[in-house]
Amino acid sequence: MVNDKDGIQPTTYILYKGEAASPVESAVIQETLVCISVNGQELATFMCTPHRLEELALGFLRSEGFIHSLADVEVLHLAESKTCVDIWLRDLSFSPPKRQIITSGCGGGVTFDDLSQRYPPLNTAASVTPTQVSRLMHQLHQAAELYQEVRGVHTSALSDGQELLLVAQDVGRHNTIDRLWGQALQQGIETEGRILLASGRISSEMLRKAAKMKTPIVISRTSPTSLSVELGRAWNVTLIGYARGNTFRVYSAPERVVAGERVKTEAISS
Repeated sequence: MVNDKDGIQPTTYILYKGEAASPVESAVIQETLVCISVNGQELATFMCTPHRLEELALGFLRSEGFIHSLADVEVLHLAESKTCVDIWLRDLSFSPPKRQIITSGCGGGVTFDDLSQRYPPLNTAASVTPTQVSRLMHQLHQAAELYQEVRGVHTSALSDGQELLLVAQDVGRHNTIDRLWGQALQQGIETEGRILLASGRISSEMLRKAAKMKTPIVISRTSPTSLSVELGRAWNVTLIGYARGNTFRVYSAPERVVAGERVKTEAISS
């Protein structure tokens, strides 16, 4: 029997091998509805994996520009039911925006930002070698503990080019990016100049989050969307897709992929 723990729920299924059937005790990734309340008002409700919800809430607020550091947060409280995160900001005048954009993220991501908004191009000297791309994606796969156990979950990571600094997992691709930023806030790790790794498709919303985090290189095991490619070129973000084994595709800002083993970064020291 798989142990019940945050993010994983025991289950059973019937395994068929040809005509033979047998019951199997297993587990699946949890998915539930969770709300974020700010200053006593509901800000957003979305589907996610119910574990480490504080980091998800903090990252979402940072991604949407409602906070800039932990200093903006007066109270952070996870409800006993683990279905709501209550946050009180030092700025008591905060009021949730009325307009939401439903994105293409798993379960329907939510953002209050205009995805057509222009961001300044990321003019950083950060670079990555083909060998690093393969090695970092291997590290991402090895770090995906929930995926290794039950599958059905996305994984993202923040890297300095040599190792993974932060790892996040969730049923929602977009949620993993928010979780990374939440962890970065909690641990005092800068995101600027880093490499963002993802197991799932790179949508326009995820590319926007990367641009706001000022991560100039985004690497995914799967494909980007047409709009994320367009935004990658506009914002000078190196977008790498289908990174599997020793092959990958570069869709934008290809000059950051260089030969040799040495990577350049402009990451701020943590």
